[in-house]
Amino acid sequence: MKPTKTASLEEIRAMKARGETYPTRADEPEIDLPDGFWDKAVPQPPKTKQPVTLRVDPDIIDFFKAQAPKGHLTRMHAVLRSYVDAQKKRSS
Repeated sequence: MKPTKTASLEEIRAMKARGETYPTRADEPEIDLPDGFWDKAVPQPPKTKQPVTLRVDPDIIDFFKAQAPKGHLTRMHAVLRSYVDAQKKRSS
């Protein structure tokens, strides 16, 4: 996975002018957000993640890789995050 890069709006515009940016995939679903969705947004600093070794059934890995070969571990993390958040909300 490539490291995440940051850029200012001016740098992004320059990259676009040089042809270094790519449009959103044509098959990417469009998300319709309500007006004011971002009004109360508060940026969250990234959390430091801890590396682990995890043994997983082959069909689970195959399932996530079938969605897209790259990013399967990120999607698996998102599922675990959703589960933990739901359990915390349920117990409070």
